[in-house]
Order: sequence, then structure tokens, then C-alpha cells
Amino acid sequence: MAAFDTDKPNVVIDNGTGYTKIGYGGAMEPSFILPTAVATAEGTGGVGGRDAIADLDFYIGDEAISHSTTYGVNYPIRHGIVENWDNMERFWQRTFFKYLQCDPSEHVVLLTEPPLNTPENREYTAEIMFETFNVPGLYIAVQAVLALAASWIKRKPGERTLTGTVIDSGDGVTHVIPVAEGYVIGSRLPHVPIAG
Repeated sequence: MAAFDTDKPNVVIDNGTGYTKIGYGGAMEPSFILPTAVATAEGTGGVGGRDAIADLDFYIGDEAISHSTTYGVNYPIRHGIVENWDNMERFWQRTFFKYLQCDPSEHVVLLTEPPLNTPENREYTAEIMFETFNVPGLYIAVQAVLALAASWIKRKPGERTLTGTVIDSGDGVTHVIPVAEGYVIGSRLPHVPIAG
């Protein structure tokens, strides 16, 4: 594996239950905001019964929604947690190659995760990124910490802090997340499975 190529921008993927925001580090806005949906041909749901062509016959985002009459649509993230790893991998694949039009092996990747993500989910995410997409570097950050970091843009250098309370109400879950010096205080995480 080659050393990090600093000429290539980092890829940022903010995975959400309803929508995923994708783009490059340093940009003020995401390049794309897509529904976190994957449409696969009916009858190809089992991995053992798939052939190579059927495995490529899928859509993500708005295209998945528009093909809902002829394809089975799945939302791989539920209440902020990945539940369908095959479709999540498909989603990431199209994110890299079709939407961002980049070779993931040439870009360090920043992914977001909910505050209550399990270590097993984090490990499996890393396994997919390193073994399937061959990314040279990966950082998985809690969404609330990144929200506080994003608030730095409007503050003077002496006023910047990674301490605060973030209320994150997404499509699948609402979290109230206390953050101290960039670390989530995990023992105090109320969440409500009501959102939208």
C-alpha cells in the first residue's frame, strides 16, 4: 500500500437513516445528499442465488426510489444502525464510483456513526472499507462531535470548543449527546426512537 497522497481530498460520508451526505473534506456543503435506499432486482436477495450480472443490478438514492415498482427497495440503516450490510456495501460502492467518481484506494475516508454504535458494527465497517475498497486510511467519528467541530467556522479561534450538548433528530432516532473536550459522555445518552 502506498503512502497517503496528500494531493487527494478526503472523502466524507455522513451515513443517516433517511439520507446520506457525501462529498470531499474542506467543502462547505456535501456534493450529494441521497436517500439511504438500495433497490435490487426482485428474487436476488440471497447472496448464494446471485450471479455476477444480478449483483451489479441495483440502484441507490433517488434512483432506488424511482425503481420501487420493479425492484425491491431496502433501507440498510434503521434507527441510525446498519442492519443490512450487503446493501450498505452496495450503497458505499455506488457512492465512490458513480457519485464521487473516485477510486477509494486513493482517498482517506471519514465516516460518521451514531453515538450508540456497537464496536462490532464499527469493526465490520472498517473491514469493508479496508478489505473491499482498499482505503489507505479511515476515521469513524461520532456525528455529534463533528457537529460541534462544524460550529468552529463561525467562532473566533479562542472561542472554539468541542464541549457542548448536541440534539440530533434524524429520520430514525433522536439523540441528546453530551460531549466533553471531543469525547461523548456515553453513560448519559438518552435516545428516543421517534424522529423525522
